[in-house]
Amino acid sequence: MARMTMIEAVRSAMDVSMGRDDDVVVYGEDVGYFGGVFRATQGLQAKYGKARCFDTPISESGILGTAIGMAAYGLKPCVEIQFADYMYPAYDQITQEAARIRYRSNGDFTCPIVVRMPTGGGIFGGQTHSQSPEALFTHVCGLKVIVPSNPYDAKGLLIAAIEDPDPVIFLEPKRLYNGPFDGHHEKPVTPWSKHELGEVPEGHYTIPIGKAEVRRRGSAVTVIAYGTMVHVALAAAEETGIDAEVIDLRSLLPLDLDTIVQSVKKTGRCVVVHEATLTSGFGGEVVSLVQEHCFYNLEAPVVRVTGWDTPYPHAQEWDYFPGPARVGRALQEVMEA
Repeated sequence: MARMTMIEAVRSAMDVSMGRDDDVVVYGEDVGYFGGVFRATQGLQAKYGKARCFDTPISESGILGTAIGMAAYGLKPCVEIQFADYMYPAYDQITQEAARIRYRSNGDFTCPIVVRMPTGGGIFGGQTHSQSPEALFTHVCGLKVIVPSNPYDAKGLLIAAIEDPDPVIFLEPKRLYNGPFDGHHEKPVTPWSKHELGEVPEGHYTIPIGKAEVRRRGSAVTVIAYGTMVHVALAAAEETGIDAEVIDLRSLLPLDLDTIVQSVKKTGRCVVVHEATLTSGFGGEVVSLVQEHCFYNLEAPVVRVTGWDTPYPHAQEWDYFPGPARVGRALQEVMEA
């Protein structure tokens, strides 16, 4: 089986989808001849032509507006917002138009678009290239929101997203593009070529949207994470020696509540980890659900480990970024409560 980075897996997903369905089009800023700022679309224009993979003006609202029109016409646009931080001009189109077409038309129209966005920090991108805006989309009825943590999932989930009849927000943790970063910035990153989840089938396959994956079995505490924080949580569990069960959500909307509840009822303790800011972060929703469904099984308060309530600080990157030490302290806290 081929070994791929997450960039290569994302590219392979678009390649496979474009090869199978002539209605799939890929476009965005610099995604054509240049192949994207992270090279995720490299070679697609040469293979499929300028009518199916092309560059756009610097207009995120325009990118999404045209995608919605194309989708209503019968095409399946897979568009790229160069960084998730740039999506705000397009937020109106995504939330007020794309997310509501099925409802407003009583099911007569759907909006089969995918919005790809590199997300998160850990690359010294500063406040305008490091944000994690997933909670802004999980609040919107009519959207699906996906955050993969590895190449295998990225390809299978992206193909599933492209084939889905409704709009999907596909957030790609850019710190994971080339390896499973576990938060130890002082150490070399292990490449995906040496990780089992770097093995990616070259052909077509899908992963169901809305299904979480248990990455590590345990009985002492449940750790719920997604994206880069899955690898941070795994590192924290190993370094503390705590028998933690680590759940990779993969899909935030729809959310696999059954897997969460089953795990927390077993362990009786829960830690939720994400990179976005604390206040109104998606972790707050997860904590609420755990409280609602597992209250009488909890042996300690649920703890969140997140970014700060501040713009992403360039000078304090690794203090802001939740690392294994912070997650480890949270694990110790819930075990001692």
